[in-house]
Order: sequence, then structure tokens, then C-alpha cells
Amino acid sequence: MFGTYFYHEKVRKAVAIFGRLFNNIYVLRKNSSGSVISQVKAPLSYAPKSKYLERIRENPSLTDNSQVAVKLPRMSFEITSFAYDTTRQLAKTTSFNTLGSVASSRQSFFAPVPYTLTFQLNVYAKSHDDALQIVEQILPYFNPQYTLTIKPFPTVYPEFKEDVPIAMQSVSFTDDYDGALEQRRTIIYTLDFEMKINFHGPVANSSIITSAITNLHQIGAGLADSDIKLETLTTVVNPLGSFGSADSDFGFNTTIDLSFDDSA
Repeated sequence: MFGTYFYHEKVRKAVAIFGRLFNNIYVLRKNSSGSVISQVKAPLSYAPKSKYLERIRENPSLTDNSQVAVKLPRMSFEITSFAYDTTRQLAKTTSFNTLGSVASSRQSFFAPVPYTLTFQLNVYAKSHDDALQIVEQILPYFNPQYTLTIKPFPTVYPEFKEDVPIAMQSVSFTDDYDGALEQRRTIIYTLDFEMKINFHGPVANSSIITSAITNLHQIGAGLADSDIKLETLTTVVNPLGSFGSADSDFGFNTTIDLSFDDSA
């Protein structure tokens, strides 16, 4: 049952679009007169908070270049959880159709499965002013959410688009200023987000129905309560083989055969 291979890279795309929101944030350093003396870009990477914090607190090596101190400020983010979202579930039989690889076929996929991805963004700085500059450049955009538009199937179905809302859930911070004298001070702001995404199943390729035959009977009108055929309706595409767009009505022709079935 699950033997059909497909991979739409939804989680990979979710990580990419989330990271792009925060990959161009700067921190300005000013002197006592308010003039800007330096501008520092806060690097962003996908990494767990615990591993990243451990790397920041490691002592650099003074005898060789194998280990250097990590420069602050910087940011990291990671996915912390997946959760099924029942509030956005559509009818499971809902389907979407588009032109297939050839004119006589159609590609279709059913309604997606909604999930909520939880992201955690961590801001590391050695001073509160650096951390607050970064946080203040993020908070105003989430009121209460920021929505992106993506193309789930850019090659198969480029016209199909879907919105991806990203909502901020909480903001917290920690400061290890009270640590040992030789310990490096690190201020960490933690921002939690929820992203609403959809997981799509495989895209099926099927042929188009070009003709339909309907037999109309009079129920129980024959001998021994048998049915009598009254007419046959044959509907075909005209001209046969013209499959314009995915929503074309194809100009159907209908043939009605009024020959009665006397065998009953």
C-alpha cells in the first residue's frame, strides 16, 4: 500500500523559509556621541541550543589554531516538535487536478494532511543591547503571525500555491552573569514559533474518460418483474482527442439510441 515513492521536501522547505526570515539581521555599535563605529551581522545556523551553548563556552586554544572562541552575537534555530492539526483538516476525498505529461492524461492529488511545526530561535549575545537589537528587529513582524506563500509543486503544478503562517508563541531570556569569574557571560533570548504546513501525498497520473455509456431501464416492467431497456445514451468528446485545459468542457456530443429491448 505504501510502495509509491514520493518526496516533496516539505520539511526541508520549511526549514529553508524559516531560516531566510532571520538571515539578514545586523547589530550596530555606537560611541558615546551616538555615531556608528561598527556594524556586525548576526550569523544564523541550524543547531541545537545545548550543543551551540557548549561550543560558545569552550576555552580557545592559545597554542594552536584548532580551537577558536565563538564570536557573539549569533543565532541558531531548530525544529522542536511535530503535531497533527485537526482544526485545518479538509475532506479527505477533496482532490486537485492539472494537465498530465501528455494531453490525454491528468495529474491529481488529494487534500493534504495539516501539521504544526514548532521552531525555536535562540539569540546569543554578550551584552543586553546586542540581544535587544536583534529581538526588536523580529518582534514587530509577528502581529500575531507572519504569512509566506510557497509553491508546493513548482514543476508539476506551478499554478498551485498555499499560505504558510508562522506565529510567535513566546519570548524568554536567560543570563549567566552570576557565574564564575573565568566563565564567559552569555545572554540568550529564546523565541518559540509555530509554522502551519501541509504534507501532500503522491501525485497520481491517470487517463481522461472520453466516453460514457448510460443504459436507461424501466424497473419491473417486463415479465417476472424484469427490467425493460428504454434507451442508451452515449456521450463522447467532440472532437475526440481535443483535451485543452484541465477544466475544459471538451464540447461533448450525445447519441441517444431509442431501440427497445423486447427480449424481456
